[in-house]
Amino acid sequence: MPHEGNLLQAAVVFLFAAVLTVPLAKRLQLGAVLGYLFAGVIIGPSVLGLIGNPQSVSHISELGVVLLLFIIGLELSPRRLWVMRKSVFGVGLAQVLLTGSVIGMLALFVFGQPLNSAIVLGLGLALSSTAFGLQSLAERKELTSPHGRLAFAILLFQDIAAIPLIAMVPLLAGGDHSSSAGEGLNHGLRVLGSIAVVVIGGRYLLRPVFRVVAKTGLAEVSTATALLVVIGTAWLMDLVGVSMALGAFLAGLLLADSEYRHELEAQIEPFKGLLLGLFFISVGMGANLSLLLSAPITVLGLTLLLIAIKLPLLFVVGRLAGGLGKVSAIRLGIVLAAGGEFAFVVFKIGRVQGLFEPRLYDLLVLTITLSMAVTPLLLLVCARLVSPKVQPVVVPEKFREIDTDTPRVVIAGMGRMGQIVARILRAQNIKFVALDTSVETIELSRSFGGVPVFYGDPMRPEILSAAKVEQAEYFVIATDDPDTNIKTAELVHKLYPHIKIIARARNRQHVHRLVDLGAEAIRETYYSSLEMSRRTLVGLGLTQAQADARIKRFKHHDEQVLEAQHAIYDDAAKVLQTAQEARVELARLFESDQLEEESGTIIRTPR
Repeated sequence: MPHEGNLLQAAVVFLFAAVLTVPLAKRLQLGAVLGYLFAGVIIGPSVLGLIGNPQSVSHISELGVVLLLFIIGLELSPRRLWVMRKSVFGVGLAQVLLTGSVIGMLALFVFGQPLNSAIVLGLGLALSSTAFGLQSLAERKELTSPHGRLAFAILLFQDIAAIPLIAMVPLLAGGDHSSSAGEGLNHGLRVLGSIAVVVIGGRYLLRPVFRVVAKTGLAEVSTATALLVVIGTAWLMDLVGVSMALGAFLAGLLLADSEYRHELEAQIEPFKGLLLGLFFISVGMGANLSLLLSAPITVLGLTLLLIAIKLPLLFVVGRLAGGLGKVSAIRLGIVLAAGGEFAFVVFKIGRVQGLFEPRLYDLLVLTITLSMAVTPLLLLVCARLVSPKVQPVVVPEKFREIDTDTPRVVIAGMGRMGQIVARILRAQNIKFVALDTSVETIELSRSFGGVPVFYGDPMRPEILSAAKVEQAEYFVIATDDPDTNIKTAELVHKLYPHIKIIARARNRQHVHRLVDLGAEAIRETYYSSLEMSRRTLVGLGLTQAQADARIKRFKHHDEQVLEAQHAIYDDAAKVLQTAQEARVELARLFESDQLEEESGTIIRTPR
């Protein structure tokens, strides 16, 4: 069966190309999206020709965008959308209208396009890539940054605006036909009817369906139901000639307040990642590189012109309407300057309807693809050249002046652990002084009634001297950064060898390094983990005495193992061997305790 063979061959080619190019692009800090685009170009008809017909995978790859919009809808609720209304419908509308008008007028007056083509060109190129933008922001962990949040709002409006634009293209193309008004009205009614079906079905049908499916307890049925909702809604919207992505977004929005939201997101996520990668590969495959070779100046000129128009306009919108700083506005412009996946859909309909000649359509597709490819490079350059200025910390003078009598204890770090130590010392009327580098933490601690906490970096000798560390008996290191803890312990041990150091440790390796510096290490989650284990054992049927004995046995055994591992902690193989031996030994000890209990012997606890 050649069809099945071709399908398998295509799957192998796609996966192999992605596995080769995406890690390479990530290694070069270009981002996964550029890797997918490059993979598509290589396997497409313009280079190796491993996949002869890019259109054969375009429908499947569009599901990646559909699933992305569904998850975006899930992460929003109607209430949250209402809260974001100013950013979405204010800033987003301003960006689309401003950018669309500028590009449209350029197409009309400079490039001599007809008015209807210029309108579609302007609004189509005003759209940015939701998949590309969000992926780029997520890779750089900038989704929650000011420009990331505004980019999300603008992209959300663009996704909503794409629907009427897609519906408008046939009307603009067929404006001279007498039946166009009736067809437009009929099409509009079908669209409204489909949206009504999605809204009503989502509100009253989906939750009971998910409740029934959840009762089956079968994960595969639950996954199938989630995919049915997304793909079914997208198919319904596609039937009436509306963006599939809008249908998926509406379905996600309606389920955003559902108790099944997190389960749905977890089930859809793996499919979204793979299909979104396939979408970018198909975009790369569709690039007509022969056009780039035959008219390189035209293609590159149009690509640079698109970015040169959109980036400054996005900067202005970000500054004036979005209230962003200069650096954030530049980052917003770079993320959204490229063309978007909805432009491919809009221009494809425009070509079918006769608005664009085949050569112009190929030029537009190649321009948008190249603009996407250039964006990661621009982000990389921006990260190197335009780094946000670090604002100096404004510290009130009263926090700087360390005024204390002879302290018996000095605490470095007034976070969760440092505050508890300070409260207990204060309750015992033991004199102490605390140091921290967070003004907010100092203000909070002082608001509880004159706690002697001051601004100061414990890794600076002059700060330690001002805190009168030489007169203290104990130095407690409670900051949550392992490197800071080690450096502080090293400095204190070097300057004040007589003082006892108690330091917070992140893990066993951290314990060993602190012990080498003469500090007594306390693992930050160790005792809470023991208490959780004790309560679990009691809940599972052990008596309080039995649970206490098991925990005491474990604690004694673990301390012995930790002490033994200290001599070899730099040898990973030996540490692993001792850990395996310790596990067997602990199981033997617990088994021995259980046998003694069953035989009526009094429980022995380690001394």
